[in-house]
Amino acid sequence: MSANVSAKDVMALRQRTGLGMMDCKEALMENDGDMEKAIEWLRAKLKGKMDERADRAMAQGRLAIATAPDRKSVAIVEINVETDFTARNEMVEKAADDIAALVLQGPAGEASASDKIAPIIDNIRITTGENTVFKRGLKLQAPCCGSYLHFDNQKAAVITFDGEVDAETAKGICMHIVSHKPEPQGISDADVPADLIARQRELAKAEAMESGKPAEIAEKMVEGKIRKFVGEITLLNQKYVKDPEGKKNVKDVLPKGVNVTRFLRFEVGR
Repeated sequence: MSANVSAKDVMALRQRTGLGMMDCKEALMENDGDMEKAIEWLRAKLKGKMDERADRAMAQGRLAIATAPDRKSVAIVEINVETDFTARNEMVEKAADDIAALVLQGPAGEASASDKIAPIIDNIRITTGENTVFKRGLKLQAPCCGSYLHFDNQKAAVITFDGEVDAETAKGICMHIVSHKPEPQGISDADVPADLIARQRELAKAEAMESGKPAEIAEKMVEGKIRKFVGEITLLNQKYVKDPEGKKNVKDVLPKGVNVTRFLRFEVGR
């Protein structure tokens, strides 16, 4: 080992990058022991190798959420990697959290792989040897926001309100969004697409006619089925999953006069 590259320096570089001793030693020797230049040298060298593997499937990943202290903005992101083992890696967990924090600092709306995000993704690719991508990210702003990230980091939801909702209630509604089946397709009746209602109406009408009921009764059956269908797929009308007695709808847990303005459900790979 050259005079200006010590075993201590190699170990320090290895701890910072997660790469093998030989790679770290070579990088330091090529850059006269300069730690920062060695890191950039490794990034450039190994990123080229990873770019050659860019066609490899990324079927695994993890989600992360960052929320502003005043709860007036929230960011949600998804990172995709090749294996579940890497998705659960502490370095990838921290990277996802760091990216969510960066998205939270940025403007509201969809986020792209910025100049600050791209190096974080590159470091995962270089260190793990797996193809990695920043799949998506979004920042929401509102008078009040809430979120819930499932323990497996595979499913999450974020929500916005037009008024104050305590953190626990907001989290509970997000838990509902993540776990309820069928998944909510809109906030209220007004959010259900007309073509979806039309398709369900045709199915219900055909079923009613096959029952041999008189036309007037058949029409009432159709309307009943449509009301039930809309109730099952709209967030505010769904039975709240955290109500043990099953009597409350989601709208019943909201403070009086406060409305849900938007919600998003993320699931890795979807």
